Amino acid sequence: MKPSVSVVVPVYNSQDSLPILVDRLSASLPAAFEQYELILVNDGSSDNSWQTVLGLVEKFPWVRAIDLMRNYGQHNAVLCGVRAASFDIVVTIDDDLQHPPEEIHRVVGWLDEGYDVVYGVPNEETHGFLRNMASVITKIALQSTMGAETARNVSAFRAFKTNLRDAFFDYRGPFASVDVLLTWGTRRFGAIRVRHDPRTVGRSNYTVGKLIRHAFNMMTGFSVLPLQLASIAGFTCTLFGIGILAYVLLRYFIHGSTVAGFPFLASIIAIFSGAQLFALGIIGEYLARMHFRIMDRPTYAVRERRPREVMKS
Repeated sequence: MKPSVSVVVPVYNSQDSLPILVDRLSASLPAAFEQYELILVNDGSSDNSWQTVLGLVEKFPWVRAIDLMRNYGQHNAVLCGVRAASFDIVVTIDDDLQHPPEEIHRVVGWLDEGYDVVYGVPNEETHGFLRNMASVITKIALQSTMGAETARNVSAFRAFKTNLRDAFFDYRGPFASVDVLLTWGTRRFGAIRVRHDPRTVGRSNYTVGKLIRHAFNMMTGFSVLPLQLASIAGFTCTLFGIGILAYVLLRYFIHGSTVAGFPFLASIIAIFSGAQLFALGIIGEYLARMHFRIMDRPTYAVRERRPREVMKS
């Protein structure tokens, strides 16, 4: 028996690529799945993406649409779509046609190998050098919460069992990471190599700066790694200070004089002041996260939904 799938696509300024994406999905989904739906989550697009989405809803009865109040970020939009999914399997892909819809059945098929989450890892990255480096930084940040092997294979092209959302269905907060949230429900992650097409329509909205910011949010929002680094920095400076004290005392007892010179003293003060400010900055980031959680800021807010009947193949 063929499985049923909910495909979730976060939409941001992709009015030109969406019709092509849906046409390709309409050609590939019926052959592989018993039931299927497409959930398009408009993440505060500034172009005519929402109007394009509404046109697709009218044309295809298996397309559902959610319009968010403003731009909340890719992971927040994906989380919204995951919570709205109707079927047993959820697949997430981007709206830029770099994740081939024709590969969805291969990624979903690997769930039968005993995995709860399967990532479609590109055979070869097609981004530029800086974008690839930013992706590496993001995966390094994920290692502290997901494990090195799993983080290495993380991709926005993922398939997972819908019941995993029960582990984070009540999650609230302005910062979300779907990959980290999935670890709250399972440790059975897999990966399969898939084709990764170059972007031919529009340009990427995920800049290097946004990727690095997302990595930092993951580290401070879902991990204690920065606090551990601050502790290590403090401990290292303490050992360094003890070493300097021993040097000063030995010099005094051996040579009968202390270490002279303002540069030496200024350097020591700068090192210790820098370590203190670094630790205070890390603690401040965690306090800010706590502040936002106490404010109970939502992960997203929905402006409009357009549910439609799900089509059987």
